[in-house]
Amino acid sequence: MTQQRTDGVPPAGPADAYLEALRGRLASDGCAVTAAGWRDCPVVIGSRADRKARWFGTKVELFVFAAAVPAVDEASMAQFTGWAMDYAKSIRSGMSGARNAAMVLPALVSGAVQPAARTWAAADARILGTSLIGRPLTVETSGSGVSRVTMYRGRVVYGGMFSRHVLDKASLYFT
Repeated sequence: MTQQRTDGVPPAGPADAYLEALRGRLASDGCAVTAAGWRDCPVVIGSRADRKARWFGTKVELFVFAAAVPAVDEASMAQFTGWAMDYAKSIRSGMSGARNAAMVLPALVSGAVQPAARTWAAADARILGTSLIGRPLTVETSGSGVSRVTMYRGRVVYGGMFSRHVLDKASLYFT
């Protein structure tokens, strides 16, 4: 079921189409796909948990949050990232700590992404506690598809052993 805005704002067009395609990519990769709302915008949520021998038995939960908005600025990126990290913290399974980590990919999708928002997203990962790490993304869409995806692609001190996994998943989901 596609949710329609009732506040008089026209649908985002290419951004909404991008979210539908993202929903399919998440489901195809085995994510549980649900929805929530942020500021009257529907949010696509994907989640999955992985455990690999090279992580010494540590479980990593990956949460993807994506919303289509009319425009993205630095303030909206910061607010959405904070909301997504708090939401992930509230729904994660297991106990947080050395054997469980959570990675969050909060993405705002729009045809109008300000350069300051891209700079903010690419600057660094955001860490909540020692086991919840967010890598915000801006996704700039155009009539012909996605023109630019921006995120921090470096390593982090906490959760650094999961960097490759998270970046691989981000590349798969945010094409």
